[in-house]
Amino acid sequence: MQTEFPERYISMGLKIAYYRKKAGMTQEVLAERIGKSVNFIAQVEGPGIVRGVSLETLFQIAQVLQIPPSKLIEED
Repeated sequence: MQTEFPERYISMGLKIAYYRKKAGMTQEVLAERIGKSVNFIAQVEGPGIVRGVSLETLFQIAQVLQIPPSKLIEED
């Protein structure tokens, strides 16, 4: 994926992994709840992997993790 902001995509993926683990959820459970494959979740969360997600998917992930979507994209 070509982007001017690779570090932001990586950061978002790491935040998804953090909040997923904090919720006691596996990648398999998150994938099932948002209708995506485990491979998709693994790519999004993978350190060093630039994998974008749609806003719809971002909102679904936030809803499942019970956090505001902004938590996944705000800069530290």
